[in-house]
Amino acid sequence: MFPKEIFFGFLLLVCGYAWWRGRSEEKIAATTCLLAVLATRLLISPLPSRYADIEFGLLGIDLVVLAAFVAIALQSKRFWPLWAAGFQLTLSISHGLKAVDLDLLPRAYAAAAVFWSYPILLAILVGTWRTHRSRSDERVIAA
Repeated sequence: MFPKEIFFGFLLLVCGYAWWRGRSEEKIAATTCLLAVLATRLLISPLPSRYADIEFGLLGIDLVVLAAFVAIALQSKRFWPLWAAGFQLTLSISHGLKAVDLDLLPRAYAAAAVFWSYPILLAILVGTWRTHRSRSDERVIAA
């Protein structure tokens, strides 16, 4: 996977753009992602035992984030929240994979749990861009 500096840079870029140009849905999703990353830093297992067993702290965080994304998708008229919720569901299922096969390699479990963060951020980024573009188009038509 990419170095963590790339992920944190992408996270800050997406969050900043969502807070600057997005509507409430994009801002809530970006804030949810940022809070989830901060909570992950607090609840993840120590490095020697990381992903060796089910990461229950991360499972809890992922389920809360899934609930937030589903709530956004249910009230939104936009399509991007469905993608974010779907990617988050896939990420959450990675914990189930470890529960089914406790011999699953920690590296595979970690990759499954981390990979889907990038498409989620991409969905928020594209959703924010499309939201901003549609608002700009509305202003041009109104003028």
